[in-house]
Amino acid sequence: MHKVYSYRNSEMEIPDDPRRIISFSPSITEILFELGLSDCIAGISAFCVRPPETASKRRIGSYGFVRREILDDLRPDLIFTISGYQDRFTEELAKEYPVVCLELPVSVAGILDLPVKVGIITGRREEGRKLSQSLINQLPKPRTDIVGSCYLEIDLASPTSFGAFSYITDALRFCGLHSLYQNENREWLYPDLDFVKASDPDIIIYEGKMFSKFTEMDLTGLVKKRGWNELKASKNDMVFKTPGNLDFFAHHGPSFVREVIPWLIDKVERLDGSAKK
Repeated sequence: MHKVYSYRNSEMEIPDDPRRIISFSPSITEILFELGLSDCIAGISAFCVRPPETASKRRIGSYGFVRREILDDLRPDLIFTISGYQDRFTEELAKEYPVVCLELPVSVAGILDLPVKVGIITGRREEGRKLSQSLINQLPKPRTDIVGSCYLEIDLASPTSFGAFSYITDALRFCGLHSLYQNENREWLYPDLDFVKASDPDIIIYEGKMFSKFTEMDLTGLVKKRGWNELKASKNDMVFKTPGNLDFFAHHGPSFVREVIPWLIDKVERLDGSAKK
């Protein structure tokens, strides 16, 4: 057994080699698979979809809900949650189960650090550090210049954008973009659409609700409805829908480095190229 911090920094004991792990965080679930712990994952949330092998795992809840009878039956020796939206959910779980709540990253560096933390907690220290180093090696050098401004919105039941305490804002800056809300000292916020229009961003990025069938045509209609047709981003063909119907920017697991950053860099380079013509 070894001690780790749990909810609100209280200490708890978990096995050195936990065999019944439950993850309510899609990002931590992805990390667990990459650390070779697939056989130890007893349950996951409905939103844990990376890697594809999650399809074989038992889904026992969502971000803030769990079927207690299944949880009791599984007898987990370790449960993972993530801070922020799951705080109240974590507090309830921690009354009865061994819960480790990890902090939601506020930067790209935090995404790189998460595999190390998960590795330490699960007794996979070397694997966690190797995964982190692999992600570091895949990152390009951060841009030192600002190419343009960006408004990024994710449909999280309502329009949501992100402030200074978000890894999303940091990723935009890493790739050379000034986020419209980067000076707001909070993680997320409900955007003022009139402010967005007045700010006239160079790039608009939109991520639909997870599992939805939101299309490029739907995005065109949304831009028109909001009166954003005359913005620079629209005129210069710099309005983008994120690929697929899964969490993209909203997911902060290893695939953020491998998929989101390259996708974002491609859009920034396109903006940079058009500005130099």
